[in-house]
Amino acid sequence: MINVALPKGRLGEKVYSIFESIGYECPSIHENNRKLTFENEEKGVRYFWVKPSDVAIYVEHGVADIGVAGKDILLEYTPDVYELVDLGIGKCRMAVAGKKDFFDNNDKTLRVATKFPNIAKAYYESKSREIDIIKLNGSIELAPVLGLSDVIVDIVETGKTLYENDLEPFETIVPISARLISNKVSYKFKNESITELCRALGEWLKK
Repeated sequence: MINVALPKGRLGEKVYSIFESIGYECPSIHENNRKLTFENEEKGVRYFWVKPSDVAIYVEHGVADIGVAGKDILLEYTPDVYELVDLGIGKCRMAVAGKKDFFDNNDKTLRVATKFPNIAKAYYESKSREIDIIKLNGSIELAPVLGLSDVIVDIVETGKTLYENDLEPFETIVPISARLISNKVSYKFKNESITELCRALGEWLKK
């Protein structure tokens, strides 16, 4: 039995539909109830829904053998897992954004508001830029508008929210998409099953 952690929400539903299409269906997942775990003994698969940011934790600790997490989560928390397949869905980018008239004065410490302090820190360290990180949990766009920060580091999909707040993305840090990850011990002891699933995903990606 392969235990699969799926992220709750639209991404998880899309991921499940892919798994279903390659032969790892679990009909009970479509039932209208509040259950969080579903299994199909015949197919040897058990799914459970978890918060997207928790998928990597479940996989790292071996509660899930595999799971699907955004590249942003993997970069921010650097879990001790294997990254197996880029599913090419949930595409967006991690970017630096700020007011349209922003000018970066290198004589001053740059104030950066973000939900992703580790990604921001690594990025600006690579540029040898001194920064002051302001960790926020929501409404990141407000920070430069109200003068809390000079710029933000955040996920940008269409950029619509930025533009509506008179902000714009300046630099792309890294492209983001959903990745299949595996627990390292599971990959060793359930290698045949996980490799077969990856092969099926590879065939799906070629379509």
